Amino acid sequence: MKSPDSLASLFSASASAFRLYTEEELIASRDAAMHAWQPGSDIWVFGYGSLIWRPEFDYEEKREALLRGYHRSLCLWSRINRGTPERPGLVLGLDAGGACKGVAYRVAGKEVPETMDALWRREMASGAYLPRWLNCATQKGRVQALVFVMDRSKPAYAQGLTAQQQAHIVLDAHGKYGPCTEYVLETVHALRAAGICDQKLESVVGALHASRPAEYTKASVAPPFGTP
Repeated sequence: MKSPDSLASLFSASASAFRLYTEEELIASRDAAMHAWQPGSDIWVFGYGSLIWRPEFDYEEKREALLRGYHRSLCLWSRINRGTPERPGLVLGLDAGGACKGVAYRVAGKEVPETMDALWRREMASGAYLPRWLNCATQKGRVQALVFVMDRSKPAYAQGLTAQQQAHIVLDAHGKYGPCTEYVLETVHALRAAGICDQKLESVVGALHASRPAEYTKASVAPPFGTP
């Protein structure tokens, strides 16, 4: 496991190139992703992390969905929402490989422009994700949904961390939206409520619980599956 000093060096190295998108870059990214959208038509959005428990947009339909080719991972440094530039937290991204169970939301065509503008400001502020239209399997058939996958070329990409290292980082991080522990535990709570068990995320939760059981009281999240 990396020492606190080596983790500090990792924070510093990834922070050197950190910046937020300008307004022009944000709009250009959104418009590029939506160029094929037909005005008035509904779209689907895939949620795998905080979008499951805090979507913050109206939707007409919600389905359990399976995305193949990517897996849920605490692979994104958070330097504002759940951390600071000096002591970043970790939030979820979709990293290459495997599969991910999540939720697909159908957004009404009339709501798409406003929803996409808000979603881009929430998800694409640092340009760390790649917006993609990908096929997701649902019980009612396949849908093509907007998915934000991790851009591995960006300095915000956190790779090669063990569950214990991730837990150490999460425990010490706090941003404008609150503690990083809250983000992780709320996500696990939502996944469990949806009948989804993410073993890697559960491993991080196990490390968090072993370090600070009191955090579970705050987030009303029980210990990991299989923990006495």
